[in-house]
Parts: sequence; C-alpha cells; structure tokens
Amino acid sequence: MLKGIDPRLNADVLHVLRMMGHGDVLIIADTNFPSDSVARATVYGNLLRMDNLTAAEAVEAVLSVMPLDTFVDDFAGRMEIVGEPDTIPAVQAEVQQKINAAEGAERPMISIERFAFYDMARESYAVIQTGERRFYGCFMLRKGVIGPNA
Repeated sequence: MLKGIDPRLNADVLHVLRMMGHGDVLIIADTNFPSDSVARATVYGNLLRMDNLTAAEAVEAVLSVMPLDTFVDDFAGRMEIVGEPDTIPAVQAEVQQKINAAEGAERPMISIERFAFYDMARESYAVIQTGERRFYGCFMLRKGVIGPNA
C-alpha cells in the first residue's frame, strides 16, 4: 500500500497512467467488451485489469490520479446503446457522477456509436477491463494536464 494512492489502482495500471501524456485516450471496458484483442492494437499493447470493480469504481480510482483534458469537448465518452443513442443506462449515469465529482462541475460525456467506440479503443493508449457485468459499461477518458504550482 502507498499513502495517498487509491488501493484499487494496481501497479500495472499506475505504470500506464504515468506513461500516458496529454491527449492520450484510456478505455475503461466492461466484461463483455473484446478487451484482449482490442488491447493488442493499442499503444501499450497489453490488457490491463481491474477485475473486481464496477466501471464507476474503476473510473473513480483512475480519476483520483489522472486529470481529464479541459481543452476539448471529447474529454470523456460513453458507448451508445445500439438504436437508442440518447438513452443513459444506470451504469453510465454512475460513471457520469464520478466524472462530475472529479471535475467539481457537471461535464457531460460525449456519446460514441458502438463500432466507432471499438475503432477508438484500438487507437487508444490502453484498455482496462473491469468486472462490470452491466451492458454498455464502456468508457473513454482523455488525459489532461497538471499545471505548474502557483
């Protein structure tokens, strides 16, 4: 254990989050997402796991150490429900709450069509597979910056 580090963040995840730079994309995926095959195409090239966590728990842990990009509208995204792009299931509402809490303001995620999400995931920096079993528990987070001390 380390002081000040969320214990849900394992060493592999921390390593990748540290390697990522401004604008790099991280995918948080549910258990049904083809995480292993998609992760092989990413910059990192290996699947990361946070198996015993829901998507919201994983996002909360990641956002405890990683800032979101404040320069773009697509700082975070959710996979759209097929045929229902405006529907927000409970799993996505929970993640939105974690994002709002981390940002200190309401900042809605963008909606990403399912196959466009798969394409984005293949081009991302890394994929983290969670233990989330609810459908459409897949999210994109874009890394931001930490400014200099005032």
